[in-house]
This record gives sequence, C-alpha cells and structure tokens, in this order.
Amino acid sequence: MDSGITTQTFPLAQEKNLPGDLAMWMFIAAELSVFALLFLLFTVLRVNNAELFQAGQQTLHPTAGLINTVALLSASWFVVQAVIHNRNNQPRDAALWMVTAVLAAAVYVGVKCWEYWQLGAAGYDLDSNTFYTGYFLITGFHLLHVVLGMVILVFMALKLWQQRYPVGKTSGLESGACYWHMVDLVWILLFPLIYVIR
Repeated sequence: MDSGITTQTFPLAQEKNLPGDLAMWMFIAAELSVFALLFLLFTVLRVNNAELFQAGQQTLHPTAGLINTVALLSASWFVVQAVIHNRNNQPRDAALWMVTAVLAAAVYVGVKCWEYWQLGAAGYDLDSNTFYTGYFLITGFHLLHVVLGMVILVFMALKLWQQRYPVGKTSGLESGACYWHMVDLVWILLFPLIYVIR
C-alpha cells in the first residue's frame, strides 16, 4: 500500500582532497621544516649579533628584494592561471601561462645573481661574517629551489602543450603547482626576515 510519502535522495557531497599527491606534500613539509630551522638559526644569530646584522642589512638592496617578491608572486599567479585554463579544457593556453611563470621566475634568478655579484664586488662573501654566512646560505638554498621549480614549470608547460593533463589526470600538474607555491611562500617569509626586520 502506497503511503503517499516520497523519499528524496541527495547526492553525497564530494570529499575534498588535497591537490597533487601525498608524496609531494611530504616533500613540501620536509623542505618547509628545513627552511624553518634555517630561519630560526638566522634569528638567534641576529639577536646575539644585533649591530653586526644591522650593518650587514645596510649593504643589501631592498629594492632588488622587492622586485624579486613581485616576480615570484607574479609567477605564482601565472601558475594558478595555467591550472585554471587546463581545468577549463584549454591546455595550450595553460602552457603559455606556465611559460610566462618561468619568465617571471627568471627575473628573480637574474636579480638575485646581480645581488650576489654586487656583494662579491664589495668584498663580501660566505666567510665575511655571521650575517653574510646566513644570508648566502639561506638565499642560496632558496635560489636552488627556485631553479628546480623552474625546471618543473618547463616540464609541466611541455606536458600541457602536449595535452597530457586531461581531466582526472592532473595530479602531476597540481603537485608541481604546489611545489612552486611553497617556493613562493618561503620567499615571502625570507624577504622581511633578511631585508626588512631590524
């Protein structure tokens, strides 16, 4: 006998997962831990050598640091655009956005190398004092991550151009994007620590 009561079914909410794969997130966590330790060490050394670190900061170029910040933030925005365009089934456009991200990252590399050259010409190097040891180690370590990130971005641009990130198979693209955003995040923390905070 029909009771006249109808039942309505609702689709289950889709479970939201982290973008990319777990291995990349574990790698990112490990890298962030290393940078956190380096930042902590730099801060402790600065507290114990305040005058030395202030004098060292005076030899840096905050404008160059600001240009690098804009370059990396722009690169991250371009990477986001690449992911969005691929999601909208526009892989060739996504590839062009990714190449633009590489070019923005190249600005960072060029400016950072100029900074190193300027400091070297003024007689400062890794062994000059505690400030420069910390500066060159942390920024050099970060620069290596930027270069690795650029290699990853180029690889992803090629795969996008070849349309090898179809819907449902974008884990590699998302993992690479997450790595790049990690590199960007580290610089956002590094820039004020080294260039701004007195």
